Amino acid sequence: MLLFSGISQQNKNDSLYIQFSGIVVTQDSLKPLPYCTVIDKSTRRGTITDFFGYFSFVAKPNDVIRFSSVGYKNAEFIIPDTLTTNKYSLIQIMFEDTIMLKTATIYPWPSKEQFAKAFVETKIPNDDYQRALANLSRSQLQDRMEFTPMDGAQNFKWQQQQIQTKLYYAGQYPPNQLFNPVAWIKFIEAWKRGDFKKK
Repeated sequence: MLLFSGISQQNKNDSLYIQFSGIVVTQDSLKPLPYCTVIDKSTRRGTITDFFGYFSFVAKPNDVIRFSSVGYKNAEFIIPDTLTTNKYSLIQIMFEDTIMLKTATIYPWPSKEQFAKAFVETKIPNDDYQRALANLSRSQLQDRMEFTPMDGAQNFKWQQQQIQTKLYYAGQYPPNQLFNPVAWIKFIEAWKRGDFKKK
């Protein structure tokens, strides 16, 4: 499961710190496991794997490295104290973990007793005609008219009207009736006829 390779020789007088790097893969397909948490339990420092499952940080021999990811069992690895290099590479395999959650029953009331009481005490009209009258009242129809969105056919028709308007005036400004002489003539004639007088 674990592979390591040395890159450069380390003298006894050199620092005890090493560059600890590697890749985390899944057990079933050996695909890289992204965003897996890699923590050094002794220093509480660490990193997370990138999108390709790669990680790298500074550690010391005998440090216990913990690997954790949602949906996988936690894994630990102890860095050997017999290293002859200042770099250490690792391939960590993660095994899937099955988590069984308890069944959660959601009620619209805080307890089963209150739900049962509200269910029993609910007053339901026995007459279908009375229920129909209540549903067809002006207040009910007004509320439905104001808050019911348009259906698919109405939305399609509105969208086609917008597209047609844009195509009709493509490459030019839409007409401004303020400078339309015909509209001014009709307005003056209506004004002379007294169409705007209060009746």
